[in-house]
Amino acid sequence: MFTELTNKLDSVFDLGVPFYDCIVLKDGECVYRHNNGYTDQKDKVEVTGKELYNLYSCSKLITCVSALQLVEKGLIGLDDEVSKYLPEYKNLTVKVGEDIVPAKNAMLIKHLFSMTGGMSYDLNLPSINSCRIDTNGKCPTRELVKRLAKEPLLFEPGELFNYSLCHDVLAVVVEVVSKMTFGEYVKRNIFEPLGMKNSTFLLDDKDLEKVVNQYVCVEGKGVVERDKKIDYKFGSEYESGGAGCVSTLEDYAKFLEAVRLGGVIIKKETVDLLATNVLNQKQLDSCYVYPLGYGYGLGQRCPFNEEKTDFGWGGAAGSFYAIDRENKTTMLFTTHVLNHGDLHFFRYELYPLVKKILSKI
Repeated sequence: MFTELTNKLDSVFDLGVPFYDCIVLKDGECVYRHNNGYTDQKDKVEVTGKELYNLYSCSKLITCVSALQLVEKGLIGLDDEVSKYLPEYKNLTVKVGEDIVPAKNAMLIKHLFSMTGGMSYDLNLPSINSCRIDTNGKCPTRELVKRLAKEPLLFEPGELFNYSLCHDVLAVVVEVVSKMTFGEYVKRNIFEPLGMKNSTFLLDDKDLEKVVNQYVCVEGKGVVERDKKIDYKFGSEYESGGAGCVSTLEDYAKFLEAVRLGGVIIKKETVDLLATNVLNQKQLDSCYVYPLGYGYGLGQRCPFNEEKTDFGWGGAAGSFYAIDRENKTTMLFTTHVLNHGDLHFFRYELYPLVKKILSKI
């Protein structure tokens, strides 16, 4: 039944991707699980299905769900100003041409969710580099996000869409409201309730060897192995809400299923909100998921026409998920290759194929 899907997955080797793992859940039951390839190409170490991955931007759904739990409790409002929780975000500036001027609009919590806050994904901002130096490489999450407020925005909050560090800031809002570190909050309210024993937002450097080999696509060289370094981890004490989760396929699939079902870690109506487009036309025009037939909800691509029934996102190293509540299906694909443009487009082809196959059952 799934031969076509297996053949499609195996075709990723033509792109130089060394290994992959994939799971499909239907009505809560695993109907497909397949992995192939070598996590260590030199020593021919086969993928086992127990690998620990840097999920990168697949972390964003965890962060958004964490914040939405607090929204449900009335502790955070989507229309609240970010400065209500992070005072340093009160007097923001915007870069206009060569000038830097005071922002006219306040940055709101909903802007963080929807990537319309005006921030960037520049990992070498002066505020980030100075935090590394001043904290001897620790970069506590709250301290770094505090410094980010000094950077001029690219546009007025709420004006356009720009993929950015917005969800890192959202994670700190969770910290402030919950009075816990972000990682501790997630552990208590998501990981432990769901039995996700192999997931964390703060992997100790001594445990980096537990993470599966990470590869990178280099122009002119193809896919080559690189070190175990976790990109987007600015310091030893930094927990990136936008890209910091380390997890296994099985752990993360538990989380995705809980979101699909609703009523487990967040309410069903909250999932409705999460998976509904919130961008206006001007924002959609600046949103790169839009040409693919999706809008953008609270941190996720989401259905924008009748043909699309799934919502989800992907990570920088190739992980990708689709949650389809209408068809009671969850799909998760994992691999570990950074900067591979063809892999980005390849993974978008997977869920339509899964959906076609399951429709024939």
